[in-house]
Amino acid sequence: MELLLTSHDDLSFNPGSIQPHGVLLALSTQLVILQVSSNTQDYLGKQPEELLGQPLSSLLDALCLEAIAQLPTDEIDTVNYLKLSIRTNEGERDFDGFVHRVEDTIILELEPTSSPVQVNFLNIHTLIKGAIAKLKRTNNLIDFLQLAAQQTRNITEFDRVMVYQFDHQGAGEVIAEVKTEELSPYLGLHYPATDIPQGAKDLYRRNALRIIPCINAQPVELTPTTDDTPLDLSLSVLRSVDPCCIEFHQNMGVAALMVIPLIQEGKLWGLISCHHQTPKYVPYEIRAGCEFLGQIVSSELANKVIQEEVDYKIRLESLRSGVVESISQADNFRDALIHPEPRLLGLVGATGAAVCLDGEISLVGATPNTENVRSLITWADAQVRDNIFYTDSLPKLYPEAETFKDTASGLLLLRISKLRHYYLLWFRTEVIRTVNWAGNPNESIQVNSDGSLTLCPRKSFEKWQEIVRLTSLPWLECEIDSALSLRNAIVGIVLKKAEELAKINQELETSNRELASFAYAASHDLKEPLRGIYNYSVIILEDYASVLDEDATDYLQTVISLSVRMETLINGLLRLSQLGQAALHLQAVNLNELLDQVINVFHASHQQHNLEVRIPRPLPTIHCDPVLLNEVFSNLITNAFKYNDKSEKWVEIGYLDREIGERGAGILQRRRYANGGQGDADRQISASNSLGVTASSVDSQSPITFYVRDNGIGIPVHHHQTIFKLFKRLHTQEKYGGGTGAGLAIAKKIIERHGGQIWVESTPGEGSTFYLTLMVS
Repeated sequence: MELLLTSHDDLSFNPGSIQPHGVLLALSTQLVILQVSSNTQDYLGKQPEELLGQPLSSLLDALCLEAIAQLPTDEIDTVNYLKLSIRTNEGERDFDGFVHRVEDTIILELEPTSSPVQVNFLNIHTLIKGAIAKLKRTNNLIDFLQLAAQQTRNITEFDRVMVYQFDHQGAGEVIAEVKTEELSPYLGLHYPATDIPQGAKDLYRRNALRIIPCINAQPVELTPTTDDTPLDLSLSVLRSVDPCCIEFHQNMGVAALMVIPLIQEGKLWGLISCHHQTPKYVPYEIRAGCEFLGQIVSSELANKVIQEEVDYKIRLESLRSGVVESISQADNFRDALIHPEPRLLGLVGATGAAVCLDGEISLVGATPNTENVRSLITWADAQVRDNIFYTDSLPKLYPEAETFKDTASGLLLLRISKLRHYYLLWFRTEVIRTVNWAGNPNESIQVNSDGSLTLCPRKSFEKWQEIVRLTSLPWLECEIDSALSLRNAIVGIVLKKAEELAKINQELETSNRELASFAYAASHDLKEPLRGIYNYSVIILEDYASVLDEDATDYLQTVISLSVRMETLINGLLRLSQLGQAALHLQAVNLNELLDQVINVFHASHQQHNLEVRIPRPLPTIHCDPVLLNEVFSNLITNAFKYNDKSEKWVEIGYLDREIGERGAGILQRRRYANGGQGDADRQISASNSLGVTASSVDSQSPITFYVRDNGIGIPVHHHQTIFKLFKRLHTQEKYGGGTGAGLAIAKKIIERHGGQIWVESTPGEGSTFYLTLMVS
C-alpha cells in the first residue's frame, strides 16, 4: 500500500514563495538580479520588472556592495547577516540583510527595520549572558531543559515555550514547558513521528532558527519562476510555510511560532518550540540571541547527556572487565559467566539471562523456562543472520513469547558460536505504560478511496491515552556495544586458550609417548628380577623347609605371594603402555559375533558360574579393533559376574536409540557425573528395548552409545570416576575374587583410542550401567 506523505514545512508544496514580512532577491555571482519576490514595490518602491536584470548597485551604495562581496558565501549551510541601507523612492530605508549561496546563485533576503537600532542590544546581551550562567550551574538534565525553556520565554515573551525531544523512532515528547496560565499544558504529551516528517527535521537540522511571525499570512510568489529549476530555499530565512504545517498549527490555536533546533553529534536531538496566540514578529537581535542560546543549550545538552552515558558506560565497562577476567582465569566457562548473578545482568541492564553452552542452559534472574529458551534459540537461529539480535517487543516478532511476556518482552541475544551452540540471552520484563498523546495519533493518517494513505493535520490536541503492552524498556546503544565487546573478548580468550591447549597437547603427547616407552621398558625389565625372586623363594621353601622355623616359612610364603601380586600389576602396566604404542587394526566387526566369542571364553573360564547374559536385540556392525574390543567386553562381563552378591546374576548388553544415545554421550554424561542419578537412564534403556529397532535401522558412519548393565553390588557416586584410574580398587584384594584395578583403566584407554567415551551410572545395591560410544560401520 502506497504511503503519500505531505511534509510539514518542507519544500515540496511550492518552492517559489516566501513569507510576506520581507523581500528576496536572487543574484548572479556578478551581483546581477535574476529573480525577486513579487512584493518589491511594498519594500523597495519598485516593481519586479524594474529590478530584473539590473545590477544590485541600482539599490545599494558602494559600501554595502563591498560588504556583500566580502561575505564568505561559499560556506555550506551558512547564512550571513549584515545591516543594509537601500535607496527607495521614499528615501533611504534600513533592512536586516541575510545572504547565502546556492550553487551559482546568491540569495539576498531583506527584512525592514523601523529604526537603525530597533532593539537595545545591550539588554539582549545581558539577558543571554545571565541565561547562560544559570544553565551552566544546572546539572540535572530535566531541570536544565526546563530552565532553557524559561530563559527563552524571558527573552522572547512567547505565550508558550516547550522543549521537545525525539525518540529513536522519530516520535517526540514535551519534556519541559513554560506557558501563560490560561493555556492548556502540553508537558508530558507525546507526538507521533508523522507530526514532523523527515523532510522538516532535515531543514531544522540545517537552520539555526526558524521564525514564522504570522501563520495565516499569504505567501509571496517569486518571479520569474521555472518549473525545471526551482530556487532552492532550504536555507532561506523567509521560506514560506507548508499548508499542512499551517493547518496543523491553526488547529493548535497558534498564530506565530519560532523554533530553535537542538543538535547533538550532528543529529537533531530535539527542538525549543515557541508558540504565540497572536501574530508576533521577533527582531533579528533577539533571534540572534536565541540562536546563540540554542547553540549553548545544544553544547551543554551534549555534555550532560554524554556525561550520563559516560557514567553508565564506565559501569558497563567495569562489569564487562570483571566477566572477562573471570573467564580468562576460570577453568569453568559457565561458572565464570553466571557468578555472581548480578554482574551478568548488569552487563546490559537486564532482568534475566540464559547461558547456553553445548545445549545445556543455565538461567539467571527472571527468565522463561528452559524449554521456552531452547525454542527461542531455535527460532532465532532461523531468523537472525548476525551474531547479535535485540528487540524491545519480542512477542510482536515471535508470537509464542506472549506466554512469557512477563519475563521476556525484551530480548538481547548474543551468538558466540553457532557450531558449538554457545549463546547468551538477556531478557527484560514487560513494562506496561500509559502514553499520553497530544490528540489521537491515528488521526494524522487518512485512508484514501484507492487504499493509499495521506498524512494530514490532526484536528484535536486534547490528551489521548494509549496503553502500551508487550514491550520492555528499549536497549541502549551502549548496552548493545557492551554485549558485542563481551563476545569479542570471549572469542579472543577462546582462541588464546585454544593455542595454549594445542601447545600443551603437543607437549603432553610427547610426554605420553616418552612415558609409555618408559613404562613398557620398566615393566618389561622388572619382570626378570621379579621371576628370580619368585623362583629362589620357592626353591628355598622346598629345599630348606626342614631347617626353617615357622616364622621363616611364613615370610617366604609372603614373598612369593607379593611377587605374584607384583607381576600381575606389572602385566597390567605393560598392557596399558602397549595400548599407547600399538597401532589400531580397524575393521568392520559384527558385534554379535564378537560377543559370542567373549561369552564362550567366559563360560570356559568359569565352569561353575550362574551369570545370565542378555542381549535384547541384534547389535550393529561397528568399526573397531576386534582384539581390543574383545578385551573391553570381557572385562565388563567378568566384573558384572565378580562384583555381584545376588543369587541370580545377570548382565545385559545393548545400545541406545539415536536421540537417546546422543544425549547419553553428552548432556546425560555430564549430569550423571554431577549427581550420580540412574533412574532416567534406566527408563531410557527400557524404552529403547521396547521399541524393537533392528540393527539395520542405525545410521552408518555415526557414533552410537552401547551399554553393559548388571544387577551387581553397584558403585558409590563418589567413585564413578575413580574406578577408571589405574590400580584403583574399591575393595580389599581378598574380597570379590581379587583383581589389580587395571581392567577398567585399560578399557577406558581402548575406548578413547577408538575416539569414544566410557562412563558409568550406578546405585549401590542395585547394579551398574557402563556406557561406551563407538563408531558404527
